[in-house]
Order: sequence, then structure tokens, then C-alpha cells
Amino acid sequence: MGRILETIDGPADLKKLSLSQLYQLAAEIREELVETVSQTGGHLGPNLGVVELTLALHTVLESPRDRIVWDVGHQAYVHKLVTGRRERFRTLRQEGGLSGFTRRSESPHDPFGAGHASTAVSAALGMALARDALGETYAVVAVVGDGALTGGMAYEALNNAGTLGTDLVVVLNDNEMSIAPNVGAIARYLTRLRLAPTTRRAKEDVERLLAQIPAVGETMLRMGGRMKESLKHLLLPGTLFEELGFSYYGPLDGHDIATLQTTLRDAIAHGGPVLIHVVTQKGKGYRPAEENPAAYHGLGPFTPYWKAEKVEPAATVERPKPPSFSKVFASSLVALARRDPRVVAITAAMPDGTGLSAFQKAFPDRFFDVGIAEQHAVTMAAGMSTAGLRPVVAIYSTFLQRAYDQVIHDVCIQNLPVTFALDRAGLVGEDGPTHHGVFDVAFLRCIPNLTVMAPKDGPELQAMLATALQLEGPAAIRYPKGSCPLPQGRVLDLERVAEPLPVGKAELLRPGADVAILALGPLVWPALEAAEALAAEGVQAAVLNVRFVKPLDEEQILALARRTGRVVTVEDGVRMGGLGSAVLELLADHQVPARVARLGVADRFVEHGTQERLREQQGLSAEGIAAAARQLVKVVSPPAWRREAGQTPS
Repeated sequence: MGRILETIDGPADLKKLSLSQLYQLAAEIREELVETVSQTGGHLGPNLGVVELTLALHTVLESPRDRIVWDVGHQAYVHKLVTGRRERFRTLRQEGGLSGFTRRSESPHDPFGAGHASTAVSAALGMALARDALGETYAVVAVVGDGALTGGMAYEALNNAGTLGTDLVVVLNDNEMSIAPNVGAIARYLTRLRLAPTTRRAKEDVERLLAQIPAVGETMLRMGGRMKESLKHLLLPGTLFEELGFSYYGPLDGHDIATLQTTLRDAIAHGGPVLIHVVTQKGKGYRPAEENPAAYHGLGPFTPYWKAEKVEPAATVERPKPPSFSKVFASSLVALARRDPRVVAITAAMPDGTGLSAFQKAFPDRFFDVGIAEQHAVTMAAGMSTAGLRPVVAIYSTFLQRAYDQVIHDVCIQNLPVTFALDRAGLVGEDGPTHHGVFDVAFLRCIPNLTVMAPKDGPELQAMLATALQLEGPAAIRYPKGSCPLPQGRVLDLERVAEPLPVGKAELLRPGADVAILALGPLVWPALEAAEALAAEGVQAAVLNVRFVKPLDEEQILALARRTGRVVTVEDGVRMGGLGSAVLELLADHQVPARVARLGVADRFVEHGTQERLREQQGLSAEGIAAAARQLVKVVSPPAWRREAGQTPS
């Protein structure tokens, strides 16, 4: 007998299945999730937890006519499997394959693209209002994780939806975690609800009993004001969602398909804003993910435990791998914090991803996880700095976009000493366009008072962190996902406290008179490789490690431009407004007539693929850099002043 999953080509096929068949399908889907994600990497834990919920949604609703809006998209793999993408599912997160998130361009069953948290209720409300305006009648359901409720945008949407009163169903998928365990009052509130699942039934039972008491009961039920509020607070552990204007159902077992189906039908028939609170287990059905849900939230390829074989350790000793930029950052921050009690660390629900779990362990009282609330994180850091602390805010580059106003208004206008550690800067790889950190240089370098740096390797990151913490104004350090470049045989001392760098001073790594290559961050290394290749062809390329995007080392850049007449800028961010633009502005301001080739990310959103492959596509490999320099040397003759002086390339 074949697998049921192989017969599912769309939601209509799910409606033909019995309840027992749906549970069998759920088991098959979990097996497929583990098999696929073990090969492609991705978000395993969240998807294992929503299998039954997804099946209930698609057996009750008529997608794509009815809209299902998934927040973040971390938990949409099951949705993809049952909406016509089963045969392509193993291309997940691979170049040319399925996205790891919902994409409107990928399927009509994806009504809204996702990637960042806390957006689903806003988007779904917009769809519901459009439906009403156009006189249509489809259902709109937003599926939101409890982690997303640590983000303020979710409450803005809930508040507005409750006020407007239009038909909208919000499913709160409560697995007690986002990536790390959730923090704050909302997490405690949801815990109280989970611990008291009978409270709604008690409220309904009391109301029914009161109604049966002649005269007195009906009068009590009609009484408004303080009596009504007193009864609600007596019977429920909290009434947050109802106070926001939502009818509340739950908490429900998120793995009970029949109950979920019944509740969804009731909620749609009820009308108005309805919130269904379901409790699920993150990682359900795969033992390692159940035992360690944070580790299995998002991960690279792995070997499923049932395939793992016990292998005797090899006799040879493997050379240790270079540490990641995240690890170097976190270890260095711990070392600096030991010397300076003013240093505190802040993260927005990413203690493991940013490496700050090490800081949390070393200094639990100086570590702050604010949840998925980047805006709050930045302004809280600003407040801390006014009172004498030296806050370091570690946020993925793509997520700092959410706090842009706070960076400008609350930190930079006041010239406060807040350090931004921007992890995952540049092209991050398989997570694709919602997660590439390619805009930070362009949107940060235009802000007055802000120092912007990018290290080429671990020791330089250590030095930049020391530099930032001794400044009397704000600073941002951007660094990529992945390992630090480390010369063979060299070991990086993670506990080292480096000397600060001279602010605004670049590092000339290689002299040359034919062309100048100005490289930012780890792209210094392919730039040096390109210079070696060019040297073999008789072209002498200077290589400058820019280090500081703002302030630029104007003296060195102008000198190189005047000497060579040819400049190649290399960065792993967008060309428009980035390092190349800054160099062009500098040359224009000083009227230096050099030819400039700008290498960086083109004016389009970059799809998912490996970091190496994406950099190659953007011309950021050693071969791409050499080709750009070679073209400049080919088409541009030496500057007139060099010809007149009788100089030749050396």
C-alpha cells in the first residue's frame, strides 16, 4: 500500500480522507519533513509542531479562495506539501527550488510573502477589509506564533482588528517558544491560560446556570459595568484578547484534528474578530527536536538519528575549524565586559544565533532578551546609555531594518554610545531575500554621528568591538554568517582584548600602480586572490582593506585613485548607496577623474542559494573581481600626468 502523501496534490485531496487517514498522513508528513530538512537544512521544529493544525485548516477552508496567512513562514513547509508542491519539496531552500518561506510568486495558496515575524495579522486584516470593500465572502485566517506576540506590530494589528469588527480569524499557535524560549509578560499570560484550560467552559456554565434562575439570573446577566467586568476577571485568568475586541476560543490541543476542525467552523460562523488559542509541541514526532526544540528550530543538513551509525573515532586528528564571526564577537564581548562593568548585551529573541548565550551565562544580570521587539531593543539601549551603561545590541542585519527610526531618532540624533553588532550581514544563503543583510551599509552610512565598520577577519572584529566601546557616540559593526578566515596554522585567541583601531583609517594590504581594489569585510580575501592572479598577468593591483565605511579613509582612497586612475570597489551589500557610491561621492567632491567599477549586489532581490554561489553570481568571487579590474586596465590608459612624467606601470 502506497503512502497517502503521494496522493495529495492539493487541498481538495485532503477533504476525501477520514480522520484516521488524516492522522496517518500526519505521520507520513513528519517523516517527509525530517528526510527533506536533514538534506536541505531549514526550520524543522516549527513545522513538526503544526502538522495537525495545517491539515485542519486545509480540510475546513477552501484555499486559495479562502486566505491562510502564515506569520514568519518558518512553519509553512507542511502547507507547501499539501498545496501542490509535494513533488518539488526536496528542492526546498536550494538554488532554483522552493523558498523556505511563503512566496506569492510560488503558489496561489501563498496569499502573502513572509520572512520577518509579527506581520500576519496586519496582512490578514488588510485582506479582510479588501474583501468587505469588494463585496466578497471568503474567509481570512492568520496563523501567528506566540513568539510573534512579543513584537509590537502584532498588537497594533490586533487592536485595530478588534476595533473594526470585521470577520477575521487569528490562530495563535502557542508552543511556548519562538527560537529561544519566549520572555516577558505575554509569555506568562499565555502560560496561565495553558494552565487553566477549563476557565472558558466554567464561564459558560455559570452564565447558563444564572440564566435558569427566575428573574434574578436574567437580571444579573443583563447587568453591565463593574459587575460584568468583575465576573470576567473572576472566571478567567486574563481577558487580554477579549478586551482587544476578539472572541476567544481555547486553549485547545493543537494536535487534535477533530477539535480543531470543529472550532474553526464555529469561529468562521461566529463572525467578527475571533482568536483561537491552540497549544502545540514544537518538534513533535522527532525525539531530538522534542528534547531540544531550540537547536532544531532552524539548522543545516544533519543525519536523522535512525540513520546514524556508531563509528569508531579516526586515528587522525582533524585540524580545528575556524570559529564563526558570531562566536568571535560573543567571546570578545565577554572578555571586554570583564574589564568594564558598564558593558551590557541586548538581543531580540536571538541569544543563540548571535552568540550572546555565552554572555548570558557569564553575566546573567547584564544580559537582556527583549523578544521579537527590535524597535524596543534599540530605544531601551539608548535609555541605558544615557544613564552610564555601554549597551551592545546584537541583531541580524535584516532585522535592524525594523528599527531604523529608532536608530536615527533615539540613538544617533542624541549621539549616544550604543554599539550595534550586525550579524548575518551580506548574502546569507539559503534563507533568501527576506534574510540577506545587504541594505545595512546603504541605510546606515547616511546617518550623522554613526561610525560604520566591517572586519575582514576575527582579530579585526575584536579590534572593532574594542573601538566601538571606547567611542563617545554610536557605532555599527557588520559581519557575515559563517567562519572567520584564518590562515593555516594560526589560532585565534577568543579571550583576547584587542587594541582599538584608529577611527577612519583603512589598511593597505598590497601596493600597486595599475588599479586599486577597495574591499570591505571578508571580501578582502578574494580581492587579494584577484590581485595575485592579476600580478601573474603583469597588472599590479593595490588592495585596500577599507574597514571603515564611515568615516572613509579619504586620504588613502584619494591617493590610490590619483595614482592609478582606476578603482574597483568590492562589497557584499547593494551597490546603490553602498561603499562604491561613497567612493564615487568622494572622488566627485575632490574632482579626481578616476574610472570606477563598483562590485556589489545588483538592484534586485537575490534569491536563495549557497553563500559561495550567490557571491559568484554577483561578481564577488576572486575571478569576478579580477575580471572587473582587468577590464578597467584594458579600456583606460594611464592618467596624463603619469604619461608626461614618463612613468610606467611597476
